Amino acid sequence: MKIAIIGAGSVGTNLHHAFELKGIKTELVHARPLTADPEAVCALPQADVYIYTVADHVLKEVVSLVHAPKSIHLHTSGSMPIEVFGEDKPHAGVLYFLQSFSREVLIDDWSGIPCFIEGRNIDDVAAIYSLAQSLTSRIYEANQHDRERLHIAGVFANNYSNLMYRIAADVLKNTQIPFEALLPLIDNTAAKVHSLKPADAQTGPAQRGDKAVMQHHLDILAATPYAEVYRALAALIEKAHSCPDRTKE
Repeated sequence: MKIAIIGAGSVGTNLHHAFELKGIKTELVHARPLTADPEAVCALPQADVYIYTVADHVLKEVVSLVHAPKSIHLHTSGSMPIEVFGEDKPHAGVLYFLQSFSREVLIDDWSGIPCFIEGRNIDDVAAIYSLAQSLTSRIYEANQHDRERLHIAGVFANNYSNLMYRIAADVLKNTQIPFEALLPLIDNTAAKVHSLKPADAQTGPAQRGDKAVMQHHLDILAATPYAEVYRALAALIEKAHSCPDRTKE
């Protein structure tokens, strides 16, 4: 089976690396030249599977440049519909790995990474499942509705939590305390949600309703852009813990 990965960004580079470690030969293609140079399109490799790992806003354009009706075409987006593949690509689907990728740190072990798949028909789903199974055993079928919400959940759990780390580092900037002092707390918080529901793992002054401590924090943060962030997040926590039914979700 010949696999071409179109897009040499974080996802494409990591996928290429993962398949290579499994002994599965893939060809990694830079997508940018395809949209600018007609000759680059002509030089595209012939493959049984094309995996598109490009940004959502250029996915449709890049997909339209590949003409291989007998091949399976897959995108790796959490938000884009399967319909981005036109009628000229009857075998198509989604191969979405829920993980944060970077080109600087390549992931060797994908066995614990969840993969969410979708296909146009039963045969395509089976083929996509088999491909995903070469990297991970945690495979789930998910339609666009579910993937969109999963993607949003991932943004909150990963991107926005990382923003909180950046804010925490900034708050400590003019102190003698290094950010590393927070790492045991961060690790413990992440570990707790492996055994507790997030609502049950919540701690802190907002969860306790300690308005004196919160006001003191706000006074210290008053000259920073983080006061409003603190106030908004505290309000959300207070609201969640004042609604018993909500905390049981």
